[in-house]
Amino acid sequence: MTTKIASLTAGEALMRMDLANLPAIMFHKAADGGLNMIYRRDDTSCRLGGPAKSFVNEIAPKNAFGVGSLMEIVDLLTPDSIVPSLKATCKKQALQELSQRGADATGIDDRRIFEVLRERERLGTTGVGRGVAIPHGKLSELSDLRGVFARLEEPIDFEAIDDEPVDLMFLLLAPEDVGADHLKALARVSRLLRDRAMCDKLRGSESRDALYALLTDTTSSKAA
Repeated sequence: MTTKIASLTAGEALMRMDLANLPAIMFHKAADGGLNMIYRRDDTSCRLGGPAKSFVNEIAPKNAFGVGSLMEIVDLLTPDSIVPSLKATCKKQALQELSQRGADATGIDDRRIFEVLRERERLGTTGVGRGVAIPHGKLSELSDLRGVFARLEEPIDFEAIDDEPVDLMFLLLAPEDVGADHLKALARVSRLLRDRAMCDKLRGSESRDALYALLTDTTSSKAA
């Protein structure tokens, strides 16, 4: 049986590795199709091997993939960017609704955000498994990272990598020139949402305040 190797960016590969709690992941680099691998070292930091291994030294700081990253969820979210009960019946509608919330948070037109998210989904699903999706994209109009978290009223088909329906979504929008901070943010979100207990709590919380408290609790999030 042949195993299909996905085409991913380094950040997306790291996100999948974190969510599945794997020691390493092999992927085709989305930019040029080259074969790459991210692996976890004994000190818990992560390194990129293969043809693009210089990426780590040239672009990302030493702790960009490690537990020591300074990026926290509270840096990405505000209480107003929490959607406790998002109504959507399909993937397109969910992305449209999130784009509207992203527009409210950033002042950028929701159609512009939706187009960026749709183009990203064409490269491969951001439904990373276990009911979680982390749609993301870069916008030249942005000056800093912004996030939106949504708990869906009902799970929807999101073409996720494990074919399971999605009911938790974390939208991450980044400036085009953000550099390593985009990877730090993806890593932070993926580490948080790979925690089954945390996801169970998020699914069981119905108020904006409760969801925001859970997502930004640095004690529990660092343990994830």
